[in-house]
Amino acid sequence: MRPLEDVRILAVEQYGAGPFGSMHLADLGAEVIKIEDPSTGGDVARYVPPFQEGEDSLFFEAFNRNKRSIALDIANPAGRSLFEDLVRHSDVVYSNLRGDVPPKLRLMYDDLKELNPAIVCCSLTGYGMSGPRSAEPGYDYVLQGLTGWMDLTGEPDGPPTKSGLSLVDYSGGLVAAISVLAAVHAARRDGIGTDCDVSLFDTAVAMLSYPAIWQLNGDFQPARTHHSAHPSIVPFQAFPTRDGWIVVACPKEKFWRRLTGVMGHPELADDERFATFAARRANAATLVPLLESIFQSQTVAHWLNELRLAGIPSGPVNSVAQALADPHTLARDMIMETTHTRFGTVRQVASPVRVGNGAGDFRRAPARNEDASHVLRDILGYDDERIRSLTRQQAFGAYDE
Repeated sequence: MRPLEDVRILAVEQYGAGPFGSMHLADLGAEVIKIEDPSTGGDVARYVPPFQEGEDSLFFEAFNRNKRSIALDIANPAGRSLFEDLVRHSDVVYSNLRGDVPPKLRLMYDDLKELNPAIVCCSLTGYGMSGPRSAEPGYDYVLQGLTGWMDLTGEPDGPPTKSGLSLVDYSGGLVAAISVLAAVHAARRDGIGTDCDVSLFDTAVAMLSYPAIWQLNGDFQPARTHHSAHPSIVPFQAFPTRDGWIVVACPKEKFWRRLTGVMGHPELADDERFATFAARRANAATLVPLLESIFQSQTVAHWLNELRLAGIPSGPVNSVAQALADPHTLARDMIMETTHTRFGTVRQVASPVRVGNGAGDFRRAPARNEDASHVLRDILGYDDERIRSLTRQQAFGAYDE
């Protein structure tokens, strides 16, 4: 058995952040049932281009493998009744909605505890469920600007720049998944569930980490750095070579001494301007151009071979295609495959979460409402007449006699 095979999660989720977190729980064996609104065509991620046809998109596949789907209108009285039956048979109600929406949809612990005292209600929102921005929609790009990330990213003389990936969304999803695991553990220990108020904003602020503590407790002013350099350690940045870019890091004095030898300038190791962390930082304006000129004298392959032999932390600046084809990516089984009814074999990146041998079958993302029969018959035990009655009451969306 996979670690979470005894956990059932009702996911009122859409787009990226929430589905990213619940997908990792699904990969670990949790039964994640997507509750998709029939009036809107379900999760909006189904319609994100490119590589999109009908209700299928590779974007949706990237966030929803190993899950199940049922189309259910939880604002409809009959749909709400069905949803409450599911709550009785589940461990978690998981949502990523605007901060004022979970209370309106009655997805909070106080709304559901009479149905299941041990239910965990995790709400991943843009700004949290309190504070002046709680009712605002939160999106990764906006939050990267708001929380200082863009001010820190890019060249010193360039514009503020967002990360090339939706890191606030992804990190928020993982924080939500951690919160769910902790809350389920406590609920099974104590018999009492709880709310988890998780936000993308809090996640992004928390990830300011050491620049934040330096700023809060001293005169440090976080700023963008030349060629993505570390804010305090020199050298620790990207360098141009004759035919590409490499990243070289000297977070220990031994690496700096080795680097001077690799570069053919061992005298720099004992130069008083560069002999210590503090000295190299103080004299970075002199040292970095010198290193750049040396690195530009040879190719990426030359430097990576020399740096690797010397045990100096380093690597190429790969394209996405190069990163996915890297021998280490393949050796770590980070590329997986599923079979899709429209797209055929779909290759995608695997979860980095490893528990035990990490083995397990992977299913493509579900079609909308694909698992209605499993949910209604296998989990809830509904018979044909009950299902017909719910259909007539439009629990599953508009019904035409």
